[in-house]
Amino acid sequence: MRAVTLPWKFEPRPYQIPLFDAFQNRGLKRLITVWHRRAGKDKSYVNLLALAALQRVGTYYYFFPTYAQGKKIFWDGMDGSGFRFLDHFPKSLRAGDPNNTEMKIKLCNGSLVQVVGADNIDSIVGTNPVGCVFSEFALQDPKGWDFISPILLENGGWAAFNFTPRGKNHAWKLYQMSKNNPAWFSQLLTVEQTGVLTPEQIQEERDAGKSEEFIQQEYYCSFESGMQGSYYGRELDKADAQGRIGAVPYDPRLLVETWWDLGIGDSTAIWFTQTHLNQVRVFDYLEDEGEGLPFYARELNRKGYQYAAHYAPHDIEVRELGSGRSRLETARELGIHFNVLPKLRIEDGIDAARAIFNRCWFDAVKCARGLEALVQYHKEFDDKRDEYKNRPYHDWSSHAADAFRYLAIGHRDAILPQSRDRHARRSAGYTSWKTA
Repeated sequence: MRAVTLPWKFEPRPYQIPLFDAFQNRGLKRLITVWHRRAGKDKSYVNLLALAALQRVGTYYYFFPTYAQGKKIFWDGMDGSGFRFLDHFPKSLRAGDPNNTEMKIKLCNGSLVQVVGADNIDSIVGTNPVGCVFSEFALQDPKGWDFISPILLENGGWAAFNFTPRGKNHAWKLYQMSKNNPAWFSQLLTVEQTGVLTPEQIQEERDAGKSEEFIQQEYYCSFESGMQGSYYGRELDKADAQGRIGAVPYDPRLLVETWWDLGIGDSTAIWFTQTHLNQVRVFDYLEDEGEGLPFYARELNRKGYQYAAHYAPHDIEVRELGSGRSRLETARELGIHFNVLPKLRIEDGIDAARAIFNRCWFDAVKCARGLEALVQYHKEFDDKRDEYKNRPYHDWSSHAADAFRYLAIGHRDAILPQSRDRHARRSAGYTSWKTA
């Protein structure tokens, strides 16, 4: 067998060499690169992963925001010359053909490399990876890293993150931490530093209609312009600037309303609010997946709040084919008496949500995941037309955003009386609720 030199069929560009040096020579196990569009993020990390998998036997995951993106970019992807990313794993070092169904590659030393969609993190529960790449981390559900990090800490594994900025979200926070942490390799590169694209080529993008915000984000790695296509980014920036994101404690003198998006086979999201005069105090948030209504009934009871009402979308009334029962009926038996919100177009709900932000105060700690989701909630991008569609992209952020939309609809349609103190509630016929 002839010798194989890794990286295979890949010569790092000068600006990519520090990444490989940090991993191979300095032994750093946490790597983060904020590189501009077309800088070769995934080509670099595919080769870094191939090196690692042949040096230490173990399981390695390459995470993309969705399974479909993983298939398109890694599994079926190729560079400008037509060289397939998969072929950076030489055939002589593979143990059989790649598994196209599960996007797995077995190597001759026993290592396993798999492409995974972060939108289905449960598919790897119980496994023990020793190396992971999080590609386009700014678009991923941050709980994927929360799940993986304790495993890598225990087994001495490594993790790498690549992305182009999408506003000051979870990826920005991780990058800020990494800049002053000697245990991390941290690098931000714009087109001015790599020379991959010329000023004339960037101007062509402007001339083709790309916004300056898009240019600054994609090519100059600006975190300031917010996430492109975000529905609520500006509203949340304004709330933060006005001091409406901070400490919002539960007030036992006020009753609580809950606003639900009930998942079927995925996450359920619940916002907890108290309203006083014109203020909507969003003081708590609950999200989980794979759990039924009994779980949420227990959680609501455990929190010890005094509830005025619970609100759910219209589809809670739909009867299940097997049992013939609706979740509305199931919830009622558990002591949760839902008010059903009217069915509205998503666009109308988004308009209502934008309108209510000026009245909202958010607890930064208890609502952290919900707020992160609202920042991330964005329009779907049309790759063929190279523009955003006028509809939301469904991902991990959709559950919190949908529940917030129902909150906005409820307040817009004046479902709730203006006075929120307990005496006024009871006078209006409201009763507090608590599970048995």
